[in-house]
Amino acid sequence: MGAEPRVDVDSAGLEVLSREQCFELLESVPIGRIVFTEGALPAIQPVNFLLDSGNVVIRIGPGSKLAAAARSAVVAFEADSYDAEALTGWSVVLIGRAEAVGREEHERIAGLRLTPWALGAKPHYIRITPEIVRGRRINGQVPAV
Repeated sequence: MGAEPRVDVDSAGLEVLSREQCFELLESVPIGRIVFTEGALPAIQPVNFLLDSGNVVIRIGPGSKLAAAARSAVVAFEADSYDAEALTGWSVVLIGRAEAVGREEHERIAGLRLTPWALGAKPHYIRITPEIVRGRRINGQVPAV
C-alpha cells in the first residue's frame, strides 16, 4: 500500500489548498464576492462570475460602483461553499488588479455567456487578474474544545 498524500494544514487545522485546487473549486460555484474600495472604505458586493484563462470575469452596468474598481485598482475576490450538516466547506480568496475588458476582447468575453443574476443592463466586463491565490477547506471533523 502506498502512503497517504500529504495534506498541508494551517494553524487553525484547515487544509491549505493549492492554486489548482482553488481554481477547480471556483469553477463549481456561480456566485462570489468582490471586495473593492468605495469612498476610501472597503465595500463588498456579491457577483456572478466565470473563469477565463485563470482570470475572474464579472459583468457590470454603466456607472456602477464596480466601474471604479476597474481602474486598475487592487481588489479581492472570494467564493465559498459550506455544508453545515456535514461540517465541510471551503473558501478561496484571490487578490489582484481589476481592469475593464477592452473593446478588442469584448466580443469574445460576451460569447462566454456570463448571464447576470441581478436585473438591469450590464454591458461591461471587468477582469480580475489574480496575483495572490489562497484557499482553505474544512474536512468535517469537529474541533477539539
